[in-house]
Amino acid sequence: MSSTVKTPSRRRVRSEARTPITPSLLSAFNAVSIESPVKRATSTAIPLSDAFQRQASGGVIRKGGVESRIDVVTLDYIPPPPKSAEVKRSRSTPAIKSVAERDRFITSRDHTFEVAATLDQMSLNHTGSPGHTARLAAAAGVPLNRRILGYHLPPPAASSDTTLALQREFARPLYANRPGTVATSTGSTTNKTRKISTQPERVLDAPGMVDDFYLNLLSWSFLNCVAVALESSTYIWKADTGAVVQMGEAPVGTYVSSVSFSNDGAFLGIGLGTGEVELWDVERGTKLRTMAGHQAQVAVLSWYQHLLSSGCGDGSVWHHDVRVPRHKVMELLGHNGEVCGLEWRKDGELIASGGNDNVVNIWDGRVPEPVAGDAVAAGNAKWTKRNHVAAVKALAWSPWQPNLLASGGGTNDATINIWNSTTGARLHTSTTPSQITNLHFSPHRKELLSTHGYPTNAIAVWSYPGLEKVARTPFAEIRDAHDSRVLYSAVSPGGDMVVTGAGDESLKFWRIWDIPTESKKSKISRVEGVTRSGVLSIR
Repeated sequence: MSSTVKTPSRRRVRSEARTPITPSLLSAFNAVSIESPVKRATSTAIPLSDAFQRQASGGVIRKGGVESRIDVVTLDYIPPPPKSAEVKRSRSTPAIKSVAERDRFITSRDHTFEVAATLDQMSLNHTGSPGHTARLAAAAGVPLNRRILGYHLPPPAASSDTTLALQREFARPLYANRPGTVATSTGSTTNKTRKISTQPERVLDAPGMVDDFYLNLLSWSFLNCVAVALESSTYIWKADTGAVVQMGEAPVGTYVSSVSFSNDGAFLGIGLGTGEVELWDVERGTKLRTMAGHQAQVAVLSWYQHLLSSGCGDGSVWHHDVRVPRHKVMELLGHNGEVCGLEWRKDGELIASGGNDNVVNIWDGRVPEPVAGDAVAAGNAKWTKRNHVAAVKALAWSPWQPNLLASGGGTNDATINIWNSTTGARLHTSTTPSQITNLHFSPHRKELLSTHGYPTNAIAVWSYPGLEKVARTPFAEIRDAHDSRVLYSAVSPGGDMVVTGAGDESLKFWRIWDIPTESKKSKISRVEGVTRSGVLSIR
């Protein structure tokens, strides 16, 4: 090799750096292994001449008059496999867990998992062939019309009516009434109908009883006395002795429009057509006072302790405190028509009113202490219900569930609604064939009694909450209880009898319920409890 003078690389030209390729240098190049992570393509974007391609295919490259043979690489570079065979996943792909670490939300793993759609609803059967969908269903073991993901076991098959009847019959002894509890007809289906006599136990003549839907002319006191208004006179019939006592007469030119006993039965409130309210002492038979102020007839009265509330034809409700000279202590304004239904709840926290404007109002029963000055006007009602499409006279509070209020509409409505006074929701409803004039809850059973006008003139007993008739009679009710509309009714203090009045000028007494007898064991425990308290001692 000849020695030459080297020129710095930055000043060299291509002609000065020419070096011949010898066989030893070529073998050295072939022994060098270059690993590149870059994947090389088999094709190049650089254009090649035909002569160069022929030389390359033969393995010989001619450059500068010297032939050189090289090995041509015909395969792309393939990188070595990674050290770990773990499959990379995205954040949305969950990691595969062991059986012990699986999600505990899906409780049924022995059954086929269900997704929110069926195979028949998936897009596979729309984009693919039906045969492919069938093969997919067979491979997955899932029927076409069944959900794929189920979070609970499927419900059992429905039983037949005969099987359900047998189950109720066998389970009846388990739900026998215990002492001190209320008998119940639960469920949407009445468990058992019972016989109710279609004949009254007693009938009294009531000549002059007015046939007016909006009036309330009958009341039964805690002392077992029945008050009835006949035109301008009021009479009291004592059930224990059968004696009849007249409680005065209305002034000339007016009539009695409503009567109501106080809670203890000692006083009787009488509403007049002139808008006055009279207060009578029942035992002495004397009038204590007359409370004036209303400008129209007082069609309904209701008591709570010392408060006597009156509903007027002008749509107002007044609270009268009978202990003070200035009797009017509050006025409730929430009706645009005559108030014909009014009922205090037993605890005095709420009072319900119904009117000729088809509205039911539930008011707060709190009344301020009497002070000098004008009465307080209450604000808006707690609840206002406009579901009825006729006058609402029939109102009743439940004695065994205080927040339940029943209301019934007139001829164009004929519907019973049950309201929750806590939430204002309508819980149950039932349509009847005729106008509803009165409603009463039974104190001993979960049942509701209704009286009706045209065309049935009936008395019906309903189960709660199913609102199905329980009377075992041809019409499942006492049809044609009177010769005219059954407009007035009241329940006895014992809770077993109901008295009804109508325009046919008669009073009829019906035995609807039985008074539950107290067991010997409960009597002994009750007497022992009283004895231990020192109120009663038995020797």
